[in-house]
Amino acid sequence: MRATVGEGVEALRRMMSGLVFIPGDADYESARLIWNGDIDRHPAVIARCQTQQDVVTAVGFAQREDLEIAVRGGGHGYSGSAVCERGLMIDLSGMRDVGVDPERRRAVVGGGASLADLDAATQAHGLAVTGGLVSHTGVAGLTLGGGTGWLTRKLGLSIDNLEAAEVVLANGRCVRACADSHPDLFWALRGGGGNFGVVTSFEFRLHPVGPEVHLALLFWGLNQGHDVLRTARDAIPALPENTAAQLGVGLNAPPAPFVPAQHHFAPGYALLVVGFGSAEGHSQAVAPIRAVCPPLFEFITPIPYTALQQIFDDSAFPWGIRAYTKALYLDELSDEVINVLVERATDNTSPMSFIPIFRLDGAFAQVGEQDTAFGGTRTPQYAVNIEAISPDPATLAADRNWVRSVWDALRPLAAGAGGYVNFDPEQDDDRVRATYGSTKYERLALIKTQYDPGNVFHRNANITPA
Repeated sequence: MRATVGEGVEALRRMMSGLVFIPGDADYESARLIWNGDIDRHPAVIARCQTQQDVVTAVGFAQREDLEIAVRGGGHGYSGSAVCERGLMIDLSGMRDVGVDPERRRAVVGGGASLADLDAATQAHGLAVTGGLVSHTGVAGLTLGGGTGWLTRKLGLSIDNLEAAEVVLANGRCVRACADSHPDLFWALRGGGGNFGVVTSFEFRLHPVGPEVHLALLFWGLNQGHDVLRTARDAIPALPENTAAQLGVGLNAPPAPFVPAQHHFAPGYALLVVGFGSAEGHSQAVAPIRAVCPPLFEFITPIPYTALQQIFDDSAFPWGIRAYTKALYLDELSDEVINVLVERATDNTSPMSFIPIFRLDGAFAQVGEQDTAFGGTRTPQYAVNIEAISPDPATLAADRNWVRSVWDALRPLAAGAGGYVNFDPEQDDDRVRATYGSTKYERLALIKTQYDPGNVFHRNANITPA
């Protein structure tokens, strides 16, 4: 792989409508940065594409120059796969347009768009599609791995609402993947990650949501851990399908106006319950939880859906923070699981590190096991992330060890050997195979062979060509 590209860069600049950066250029340093501040890589070339043809040009250039390709959509992945060392970064941040057809309830979304871009455009018409929990997340990476969010229980995953995708293949061809055109590729894109090409646009089905939803935040102290988690175990699966819930284990109370001063920064357990129906229905959903296990404090309020999508942006996952995570699925919050969580909830060093737990059921579980390439089963379950979040490298190093120790303790209790690919940055071949299972993996490998036989797009949870 060549480390320098010489005069070829000038030819690339002439062929592209977007900008091209190399080391030493004024904007190179800012262009190479991504959300995870722990990633420090230096591409030989950054091609900021504005059109699908720019992507075709960049892919061809990289292969002629024997450069590794990284693809940056929103640049929000933990692994840093969006940026490579001494290769070519295809930067899609110049392709952020979102077009909404409110009559057909469809959105066409550029490959570099963020969830904030998508939400702003769709909420102008009172519509939405499932998409993450942090608004500066990229639509592309989120969707290609599955796409969970507050609307998963109500609408399924992002991929369950995907109608079509425009893709640039390794050989430079542009194809439209949908149910009627390249259906095998369309299946693979829905959960198989960026293995098959560069997706330059997505078309989603939209649904009426908001513009106002209802949020309840309940917070308990560390000494209430067992009671809280047992209450959540019973209450969360029983919530209505127009309700979503997230547990935060070892989460520090924010210094917000709605938090009593004596609890600012206090570690404990949080439960967020979001209602997409009436205020009365939301209140009825929250009341039994509060009655069984009274919280230290609570905050219940209507909130714009766009604001809901941004509540973690600066407090929990700010841009440039250092981050590491591991993930797994649990069939249930068993007593053994609860014991592990309670015992290890405060072993972290950074006050930002915590364990978010999401319930996957409702519409998520109504999709057939083999209908998409999603890396996990479609049975009702919990997705557990163990998050190390820190502004400095030393604290991150300590909490990286904490993440691994908690993961090791939970692993014997997990539902299989795999985890959600978007939250698992250390995916070796065995773990990728375990995540997808043998049937899906073998099908993905055959599709990989057809569309990317040279494994040009390998900076991902990589599927080896058959």
